[in-house]
Amino acid sequence: MSDRNSDVGGIPVEEVVVEANEALRERRQTRTPDSTWVRTFDHFKREWQIYVMLLPAIIWFVVFLYKPMYGLQIAFKDYSIFRGVAGSPWIGWEHFETLFNNDQFIRAVRNTITISFYNLLFGFPAPIILALMFNEVLNASYKRTAQTIVYLPHFISSVIIAGIVITAFSPTVGVINAVMGWFGLDSIYFLTQPDWFRPIFVGTGIWQEAGFGSIVFLAAIAGVNPSLYESAVVDGANRWQMMWKITIPSILPTILIMLIIRIGNVMEVSFELVILLYQPATYETADVVNTWVYRQGLQSGQYDLAAAAGLFNAVVAFVLVMTANTLSRRYSRTSLW
Repeated sequence: MSDRNSDVGGIPVEEVVVEANEALRERRQTRTPDSTWVRTFDHFKREWQIYVMLLPAIIWFVVFLYKPMYGLQIAFKDYSIFRGVAGSPWIGWEHFETLFNNDQFIRAVRNTITISFYNLLFGFPAPIILALMFNEVLNASYKRTAQTIVYLPHFISSVIIAGIVITAFSPTVGVINAVMGWFGLDSIYFLTQPDWFRPIFVGTGIWQEAGFGSIVFLAAIAGVNPSLYESAVVDGANRWQMMWKITIPSILPTILIMLIIRIGNVMEVSFELVILLYQPATYETADVVNTWVYRQGLQSGQYDLAAAAGLFNAVVAFVLVMTANTLSRRYSRTSLW
């Protein structure tokens, strides 16, 4: 058994412990609020150029994202544009009760979730598949040409995209009905048929965004260690095996991050494209929360009810992205935060 009075390097143990405690106490005392502010000030003084460049973005967020949050309180008020936000009477949850008893709003929520589900099912894998296909193209000239063609729809205005779709599916001059006529089929006015709106909308979204979305996954593929492919070639693996065993597992963290972001936007179905393509005949399957908010808020002047619907939309999106991030972090150790 060791002696309690034994020395450490010629110094009694008691003195070593006392000196260690005093050093720890002095270290804690130096971490005062004043010293923290001094270190923070020194940091800003040393890196002020970075914060000056960051300042425009901070101002933009404050003015256009955080300041408008003050107006969210009209979702709990009987809002009047003459009384203003502060002068309107508080009514609590009445608008939300009205929403959940409104058949049109429930239909809009159902349509939003259904269309978003189809977008996730068919639209999310599309850019991944496209990126994997581009990665397998060996002819550089053909690859650049094909990428330019599939990227182009992203840079076209949604108004023009909607015009192209309306013309293509026109019962008189549309190319779709013209092809159907070659086979002796009758013309169909697709955009007035509720059952056809969702396939047309999802397909249009894939055509417009899949090419541009593949850039993220192509960048992730470019970051894969080339030595992995070299080792696979030595082991006799073919291109298909290398894609499944190396490429896809290597870009899986990127896929999960993009999936979390996509889930967070489930309630944000493309407002512009829906409002340009839908019409009263297709409200049954085409009316989404954003278009319902537009009609109630801007067309009917029910700003408080529209604000309540928008707040509900934001809360659901927040819960979805938090849930997706938590599950991803737990089971794959990949997350946004």
